[in-house]
Amino acid sequence: MGKALITIERFLLDRQPQYAKGDLTTLFYDIALAGKLIATKTRRAGLIDILGNEGTTNVQGESQKKLDVYADDTIYSLNDHTGRLCAMVSEERENWLPIPKKYQKGNYILVYDPLDGSSNIDANVTIGTIFGIFRAIDVEKRGRLEDCLRCGRDLVAAGYIVYGASTMFIYSAGDGVHAFTLDPEIGEFLLTRENLRFPETPTYYSLNMGIYSAWEPGVQKYADWLQTCPQPKLSQRYIGSLAADFHRNLLYGGIYGYPADAKSPQGKIRLLYEAGPMAFLADQAGGYGSNGYQSLLEIQPETVHQRTPVFVGSRSLVERAEEFIRGKAS
Repeated sequence: MGKALITIERFLLDRQPQYAKGDLTTLFYDIALAGKLIATKTRRAGLIDILGNEGTTNVQGESQKKLDVYADDTIYSLNDHTGRLCAMVSEERENWLPIPKKYQKGNYILVYDPLDGSSNIDANVTIGTIFGIFRAIDVEKRGRLEDCLRCGRDLVAAGYIVYGASTMFIYSAGDGVHAFTLDPEIGEFLLTRENLRFPETPTYYSLNMGIYSAWEPGVQKYADWLQTCPQPKLSQRYIGSLAADFHRNLLYGGIYGYPADAKSPQGKIRLLYEAGPMAFLADQAGGYGSNGYQSLLEIQPETVHQRTPVFVGSRSLVERAEEFIRGKAS
């Protein structure tokens, strides 16, 4: 007999604790469905009118791709009416999103970047979706801004979907990091890796060395060390999509870094729905996420689109980055 095929739905039902086998499990499945729909568009991006700019900008001042807008609309429309959420936050929307009053409210908050790395779309390079899930502070209330503005330590679950040579769904609900691959023939995500951990010996570092001159001296010294440290000898790989770079480094060991620079003194990665969820996943896989001075999981966001410097991946490499940035290494 061949190896049993385990769908994401079966795995979620088997692995979730009893209290989470209702709305939280189904919420995961709703996100997976959104991933399938987005994957369908990415696979046909050169054949349908989905490439190029939408002609609008998001709250970040970034030009929106057509696929950005489609991904955001898909995730929102699959979750606004289910009775599982009381609020959402999207990179593409200026304000937090209460559930419309005509629908029943739920107990969870979904924060998400619908299409991470969208500048790569037209070049057919791997992109992703990043999400985090919080439980409402007061489940009796309908949903408030304070339910959304939470540090990463409060996450009950997080994950990402990568759209590349295959479509993969990776998530954690506090019991390890698990990976599923979409089988396009049957239209289901199937379990491919359980309990992913960063390898003890890292392989890669992912920093955009093209803006080296704009970094603070501590970050420059760290980048120099990454290029010259003899044990282990590291290779540079940088895709420009947090989900894609993190995924590769999770499998092979490594660090993703997006430091503050002269143009972005507060950093560029969004704390609530990008950095926090990735730091949560790193923590579950034996890694670590930091802004260079403290854990990303401990930073309390003050606004929904707050930015932060990010160093996330293998613990030893992130802790070494902190040493250089704090001036404790040379």
